[in-house]
Amino acid sequence: MQPFVVKLTALAPGTSHFSWHAGAEFFEKFGNTEILDADLEVTAAVRNHGLTAEAACEIAGSVTVACDRCLEDLVLPVETSFEESYTPEGDELDLGQDVYDFVCISLPIQRVHPEGECNQETTKYLSK
Repeated sequence: MQPFVVKLTALAPGTSHFSWHAGAEFFEKFGNTEILDADLEVTAAVRNHGLTAEAACEIAGSVTVACDRCLEDLVLPVETSFEESYTPEGDELDLGQDVYDFVCISLPIQRVHPEGECNQETTKYLSK
C-alpha cells in the first residue's frame, strides 16, 4: 500500500489508526525543491461512514530547508494537525496531498537561523 493511502473497504467498524513516515522523497514526488530533507511522523485516525470518511491527522518532526540569509541547511521543527471530512471517489482515501499542504503552510515565510548562527563567511558580505 502507498503511504498515506487508506483502503476504505478494509477498515474495521469504528476508528482505525495509521502511522507513516515522510522523508525527502515524499516532497520530491510533489516537485518541491525547497525541502531538502524531512523526518516526519504522521499519525491518522480514520473513520469510515460509508459514503464519507473522516480523518484526523497529526504531523510531527522536522524538515531541512536552505537558510534565506546564508543558504546553509536549516532544520525547522514541524508540529501541525488537521481534521477533514472526505467524500472518496472509490475505495481509497489518499491523505498525501493534505499532509503535504499542511506541512508546507506550517513553515515560516522567512526561514533564517537564529541571530549569530548563520555561516559567518557568507553573512560578512551582506553588510557591504
